[in-house]
Amino acid sequence: MLCLVTGGTGLVGNNVIRCLLENGHQVRALVRHASDARPLAGLEVETTIGDIRDANSVRTAVGNVDVVINAAADLHIGWTRIEQARRINVAGTQNLLDAAVEQNARFIHVSSVDALAAAASEDQPVDEQTPIQPKVPCTYVLTKREAEERVTAAIESGLDAVIVNPGFMLGPWDWKPSSGRMLISVATSFTPIAPRGGMSGCDVRDVAAAIVAIATGSPQHRRYILAGENMRYYDAWRLFAQVTGGKPPFRRMRPEMAKLIGTIGDLWTKISGRETDINSAMLTMSRLFNYYDSNRAFSEFGYQSRPFESTVRDAWKWLQEHHQIG
Repeated sequence: MLCLVTGGTGLVGNNVIRCLLENGHQVRALVRHASDARPLAGLEVETTIGDIRDANSVRTAVGNVDVVINAAADLHIGWTRIEQARRINVAGTQNLLDAAVEQNARFIHVSSVDALAAAASEDQPVDEQTPIQPKVPCTYVLTKREAEERVTAAIESGLDAVIVNPGFMLGPWDWKPSSGRMLISVATSFTPIAPRGGMSGCDVRDVAAAIVAIATGSPQHRRYILAGENMRYYDAWRLFAQVTGGKPPFRRMRPEMAKLIGTIGDLWTKISGRETDINSAMLTMSRLFNYYDSNRAFSEFGYQSRPFESTVRDAWKWLQEHHQIG
C-alpha cells in the first residue's frame, strides 16, 4: 500500500514510517520546508513539501494514497497558543479529512489519551466505553478533542476512519525530543518531588506496530486505546533515575504545593509573555490518574505493550547516542 504519514519527523510518525517500511509498504511523508532532515535520512520515503494547514498541499500529498495516517500535532499543555494549536490540530486534521474523502482513502487519526477522561481512581482505568469527560480545558486537551469531533463527523458521513489514543510513549527515534524530555529531566536534574498523579507508560514501537496493523487491517469506525503499564509518576521517575543514574524523587507533591507552583507559573506567563511547562494546566494534569485499559486493542488485533522498564532502557540508550546526553 501507499501510505501518507504526517508528523513523520516526530516520535510517533517516525516510528510509524519505519514500521511501514519494515512491513513492505510504500511511504509518502508530508514535511515542512524547514523540517529536520535527520529523521528521514536513509529511508526509502517519498517526501512532499507542504503543511497540513494548507489545503492545497494536503490535497497534493494525499493524491493516489491508500491510507492517511495523521500523526502531526501541536503539543502544548498550557493556557496559551490555542489559535496556533487549532490551526494544526483541528484545521489541519480537517484538511486531511477532506482530502481523504476525495481520495477514498482510509484515515487513521493519532489522538491522545489526553482527549479522554481520567481514571476515577487508581483501580478503575479508562477504556473505550468510559464516558468522555474532558480533562483540564487547556490548549492541548481542547484541540485534541475538537480534532476527534471532526473525525467522528467524517465517519458519520461515511469515511473509513479509526481513532487511536496512545498513552505516554517513550522509545527510539525521539528526535526533538518530545516525551523523552521527562526522562532527560530526571536524568540530568534533581527533582525531589514527583507529580501526585499517574500515567500509562508504553513503547512507541508497540504503538506504531498497532497503527500499521490497523492501517492494513479491517477495523473501521472504531476507537482504540494504545496504552501500557499504569503507574504513579513517583514510581516512573524512580525507574527513570534507576535506569539513567539520576537522583530519584523522595516524595509525591501535595495538592496545595501543586496549586501554588502552578499559580506562580501563570504569573510568570503574564509577566514574561511566554508560557513554560510550569503552569497551572500542566500541574493540574499531573495530579490526575491517567490510567487506561487497552483490552479492546489486545483482543481485536493482538496489541502488545512490552515491559515499561525495557522501553525506558531502550529510550535512554537512544537518547544518549543521538543527543549526547549522560
